[in-house]
Formats: sequence, structure tokens, C-alpha cells
Amino acid sequence: MIRNMRFQNKLLAGYLLACVIPLLGVSAIIFHQAAAGLEDSSQEFASLYTSQIRTTLNEFIKEYDKVTKSVLVDNELISRIGEERSLPMDELIIQKVAIQRLLMRVALLKPEISTVMLISRDNNVYQYTTTTSRVNENTLLSSEWYKRLRSSDDTFFITGLHDRSYYEDKGAGAVVTVGRVLFSYDGAYAGILLIDLDPFTLLQLDHDFVQARDKYGISVIISNRQKEIVYHSDAASGRLSWQQVLESGAGYIKDDGSHDLIILSGSTSQGNLWIKTEIPRTKLLQKINQIKGMTVIVILISCLVITLISLGLSYTITRPIKALRRSMKQAEAGQYLPIEKEQAGDEIGSLVHSYNKMIITIRTLIEDVYIAEIKQRQAKFIALQNQINPHMLYNTLESIRMKALVKDDEETAGMIKILARMFRIALGKEGRHHSVKHELDYTTNYLELQNIRFDNMFKLDIRIPDEMLHCSIIPLIFQPIVENSINHGFEDYSRPMHIEIEGVWTEEGEIRIRITDDGIGIPQEKQEELFALLEDAESDKYKLADNDVPESNRLGLKNIAERIKLHYGDRYYLKIRPGVDRGTTFEILIPKL
Repeated sequence: MIRNMRFQNKLLAGYLLACVIPLLGVSAIIFHQAAAGLEDSSQEFASLYTSQIRTTLNEFIKEYDKVTKSVLVDNELISRIGEERSLPMDELIIQKVAIQRLLMRVALLKPEISTVMLISRDNNVYQYTTTTSRVNENTLLSSEWYKRLRSSDDTFFITGLHDRSYYEDKGAGAVVTVGRVLFSYDGAYAGILLIDLDPFTLLQLDHDFVQARDKYGISVIISNRQKEIVYHSDAASGRLSWQQVLESGAGYIKDDGSHDLIILSGSTSQGNLWIKTEIPRTKLLQKINQIKGMTVIVILISCLVITLISLGLSYTITRPIKALRRSMKQAEAGQYLPIEKEQAGDEIGSLVHSYNKMIITIRTLIEDVYIAEIKQRQAKFIALQNQINPHMLYNTLESIRMKALVKDDEETAGMIKILARMFRIALGKEGRHHSVKHELDYTTNYLELQNIRFDNMFKLDIRIPDEMLHCSIIPLIFQPIVENSINHGFEDYSRPMHIEIEGVWTEEGEIRIRITDDGIGIPQEKQEELFALLEDAESDKYKLADNDVPESNRLGLKNIAERIKLHYGDRYYLKIRPGVDRGTTFEILIPKL
């Protein structure tokens, strides 16, 4: 397929392959390196982000550890918690006021603290809140998260997210509870301190970190030792509701090994909280896809530019070659015209210049030698025709024939009549359409003359389709062959000679004519001479006739073969096929015209 491609397409394909393949390779390497670098940078940022979160949480835990420990300063008050039933009313009131002051002091330590609760060992609930909604004590004590908290062994704790259903307003959202188990000075359990916080307060991140988190779609999930979610950045940013986080539970903590996420993890220094950072690869790949898109656009633009340059270069190279090809086809058709356009000074231009010189030389030779000789022969032929006035010749022959009839010489009169018909056919006007029928008429008249001379020793059988009779043919084809059959095939008067002219159509719609005789045949040495003569017709067809050669030889079989090749082309021919015992067949192939 490549070998049969046009030269311009080969050049174009070569340019494109030579330029596009390295371009694709370099682009693929650059894209791969850029994508790998972007993913590495994202992981580094996520690691830095996780480190920032860990630092923030460590500070949070230290601060609230101090906040919750601050209540232990009033150890005597803590020891009396849970003894309310044994205290007189005035002391009970004083104790409640003291506890209320203690809780208020804790709430003032941090501005984000809105509700502080202290639950004694006999489940008395003391609370202080900066909001209008108070805690329902019974609902709080019956909450599942509180029951799990009572069974924990941790002194300082941070609970997982839980709803606000124990508040009297039953508002939506979730809270995180930070607390400490309180013990008296003698180590006895005294109660538990609870601080409800909004989950947003757990992480106070820099604005640039928040923007980067949203840009890359980073999710931060914080859980406690009990595998409870404490914080989820998607809920904090509004992409999820806290209710969805509460319902999904530990599903966000579980690592399913998905390749769609880049996961980094860590924990606080005391191990209270576990941090999980997730970067969705799809979000990260958006940046990579932007790089891919730009790479594809650059490749397409580069391919377009390369294609245009390749088209220009290939056209510049192949244009003189195409002009050379067109000129060669014109030369094949007989039009020897040089290429007039100015050529470049490269190898192709030099080739075109040499071709122009060759064409001019050929045209000069043809015009000066071949055409001059043809014109000379045409002039001689016209002069001969002008010397022979056909009407004068016909009238003269008719007068001679009438005198022969007056003298009762009918044979002579018949020969003159036949000869007049032959002259009428042979000396017709120049340019007249010469058909197979005319050729047969001329051959038939010739054979009639020979029958008068040889006492009707020749029988002619013609089998040619009617349609073929009107086809054109060059003159003087059949008669020289029939004459050759008589000269070489006629034996003596003891045996008549049969000559058959048969015409058939070939599969390609061409004309095949066979002229067969049953004479004595051609001797072996004469056959070899004729075969060589006809083979020379292919190479001698463009040679001018030698004036020293006798006219009878120039109008013989070789002359017929040369004229067929010249007039119709190399695929058409005259062939001789000798018979087995006797007889000869002459085969002619010509196109239908």
C-alpha cells in the first residue's frame, strides 16, 4: 500500500510521522511528569494540612484539659457534690450558688463555651448556659451517648458528635462534648463535668488553608478512641448536614481501600483523637485534566502547523514532478512540449531542465527528419495522383474495353473492366473512408483477374459479419496476402486452390481476420525468413523506407506488419501460422473503428 501511494502523500506522511511521533512522545512524558508532580505536591500539602490540624487539636486538647482541671481548685466543693440530701436548706442553697459560680467561671474561660454541666454522683444536674435554651435533665441522663460515657475509663474525654435532642428547644445540628470525670480529695467518684461545643470550634484554621481545602476537595474526619466521629469538614463547610454525618456514623472512618482517594492519617500526641485526611483523585485529576487539555490543544495546533508546512513542502517538491509527468504524457500522445515554468536550482530543477533539452531535441529530429520525409512522400504521392487523372484513366480503359468487345475479345474486355474497378478503388479521393468491404472488393477483383489468367484455379470464400464490413481498415492489406498465397502456395493446374477470408469478433470487441489457403505451404527456410521479417516489424516501424529496396518488397508482408503497428499500436499484429501438411494461415488483429 505504501509503495502504491502517490509521491506527494508519501512525503506528507513522512513529514507528519517524523514530527508528530516525537511531539506525542515528548508531550506524553511532560504530561506524565506534570501529573505525577501535581499528585506529589497534593500529598505534600495534605501532609502539611494534616500536621496543621494535629497541631491545632493538640492545642485544643491542652487548653480544655486545663479548663476542665480548673474546677478541681475547689476540691472541697467537689467533695460535697452528691451530699445534697444530707445538707440543710440554707447550706444547700449556698452550695448550688457556689457550683453555679464555678460553672460560670469555667464558661468564661473560653468564648466558644455556651453550656457547662456538672452531674453529681447521685445524678443531680447543675448547668450554666449563655443561651436561652436549657438542658432537659431527664433527657440528658437517658441519652445513649451519656450512658456510654459513664462506662468509659477515661478521665478526660471528648465525645463523638451527638444531636441536641436533650435541649429544650430540640434544635437541629450536632454538638461535641468535652469533659472530665471528677474525683474527691480521697479519690472517690464525685461527678462529671460536661462542656458542649459547636463542632466548628474544634478546628480554627488559617484562611489560606480553608481555601486550599475547598480547592482540592480535601475532607478532614476526626474521631475519638471509641471510633466516634468528632468532626467532619464536609459538614462544617456545608457540603453535608450534621444529620447525615450522625446517620452514617463509622462509615466515614472505615477505610475501604478505594483507589479513588488519597488518604493520610495521624493522631494527637496523647492519642485522644485520630485524624483522617482524604483527597479525592477526581478533584485532583481535574487539574491534571486541565494540563491534559492544554497538552492536547498544543498537540493539535502543532499538528495543524506541521500539516500546513508539510503540505507546502510536499507541494513545492512534487509540483515540478507533476509538471514533468504531464509533459511526459503529452509526449506519449505525440505532443513534444517543454515545461515552460521557471524551475528551482535543485536536483529536480536540473532534471526538468535536462528533460526540456531532450524534448526539444526529439521534436527537432521529428520535425527535421521524420516529418520532412513524410511530407516529401506525400508530395510525391499527390504529384503522382495529379499526373493520373482517374476520369481520363477510366474513360481510356472503357474505350479499350469497347474496342475489345467489337472484336469479340470478351476475355480482354472483362480483364479491362476488372482492372478499371480496381483503379477506381485504389485511386479514390484522399481522405475517403476505407472499409473492410472496400478491401474485400479490391481483393475479389484481383482474384478475378488471376482466375482469367489461370483458368479459374482459385476459389474465394468470404465469411465476415455484416457489421464488420463497415469497419475502417488501412488499405492494401488483404490483396498482398492473397497474392503471397498464390505466389508461394499455388502448385499447378491439376489442383484448384481455395482461399478463405474469415472475420470474427474477439472477447475484447476487436477484429480478428484469418486468410487461409490450402496450397503447398511455405518451405521451412522461407518460414524462418518470414518469421524474422515480421519480428523486425516491431523495431523497424519508425525507420524510413530505403529507396534502394524494390517496391514489391516494400509492399510485402513486412510492410503490412509495420503499417499495422504504426497505425493501430503494438498490441495489434500480422502473424503467419503454417499448416501441418500443407496450406498457410495469415492472422490479422486490428481494433474496431
